[in-house]
Amino acid sequence: MSLPVVLAGARGHGRTHLRNIRRLEHTGQVRLVGICELEPLTPRELADAGYGAPEPTLSAGYGAPEPTLSAGHYAPGPAQSADLGELLERTGARIAVICTPIHTHTGLALTAAAHGVHSLLEKPTTASYPEYARLLTGLEEKGTACQIGFQSLGSHAVDAIRELVADGAIGPLRGIGAAGAWVRDEAYFRRVPWAGRRTLDGRDVVDGVLTNPLAHAVATALRIDGSDLAEDLAEAELEQYRAHDIEADDTSCLRLRTARGTRITVAVTLCAERNAEPYVLVHGTRGRITFWYKQDRVLVERTGAGPVETVHPRTDLLENLVAHLRDGSGLLVPPRRTGAFMRIVEAIRTGPLPEPLPADAWYSAPGEKAPRRIVKGVDALTEAAAESLATFSELGADWGVPPARVLPR
Repeated sequence: MSLPVVLAGARGHGRTHLRNIRRLEHTGQVRLVGICELEPLTPRELADAGYGAPEPTLSAGYGAPEPTLSAGHYAPGPAQSADLGELLERTGARIAVICTPIHTHTGLALTAAAHGVHSLLEKPTTASYPEYARLLTGLEEKGTACQIGFQSLGSHAVDAIRELVADGAIGPLRGIGAAGAWVRDEAYFRRVPWAGRRTLDGRDVVDGVLTNPLAHAVATALRIDGSDLAEDLAEAELEQYRAHDIEADDTSCLRLRTARGTRITVAVTLCAERNAEPYVLVHGTRGRITFWYKQDRVLVERTGAGPVETVHPRTDLLENLVAHLRDGSGLLVPPRRTGAFMRIVEAIRTGPLPEPLPADAWYSAPGEKAPRRIVKGVDALTEAAAESLATFSELGADWGVPPARVLPR
């Protein structure tokens, strides 16, 4: 029997969840019974997702195959309300998919828990570590499950890489790098009031490149190392910069030392010259493994052997939550396994403000909807940081400042 689902936040990135729910309806796993939005979705928006009007083709969720339905197949429109609690009560939902502004995550997830409803909560888990602790306590008190939306952690490649490292395929581990170079124009930071903000109306938001758009690079590197719990971090150094007129960072480098002694360097930007697939690079003494986590693609390069590339399947996080509720399957991303990531969010929240880049460090170029700012040489810098495990300032960036130690040794 399909499980009733309510989606909170169906616009923007929420459209991906809406399409994915529709895909899972076709397989009989869930059914959408409600949408929580401040402004109800229009008939056109509902029709685009396959509700209330014929649909030609469905787009699948992040990393999932794309099913095609015959023309004319559609579902009735779900109930709509701006009040999540009222909607959950009225619809009898078992699952709430929450894809709303970062500073609303804790309140909405706890609202779902108060109604006995399990949740798929978009990343980042919360906007601060105190909020994270409050979420953990509330979920435990109500006994409800919660899955955090780090989609890359559903990739079977993660366990495959861990097995390769454990088996000594690339020799003893030297460290882990990660790089992400994306293009975002100035309109990206104007799309919603909380975009690029550290706070909004007195509430923490912390919407920077490390904590939100390229947060998967951080979380994936931590999971590969087996260091995703709060107690697994020993030290963190941080360089944060901004080329755009925003509060948060758009170009940053983070270097961690985990409790097991692994050095992890993550270098990311939203001011690249061109979009590139983000990746995690696992360094060994006798080779390395590159993981393009959005593509589930792995390249193993070893001394004395030819390169081997594989593509791995992925488990959808909502499907995994459904399986957990039905047969007790383990959750792939329970909140506690984002504890190390949340310590990084807290270090960014309470750490030094991002350094504004000097005008000669970037230049303006046309964007899709508005001009975009490109930091000179940053594409190569992110790659060099992942390769060397050094920070931007150590690599000689003219605008670099020494990293701030944001976690104690």
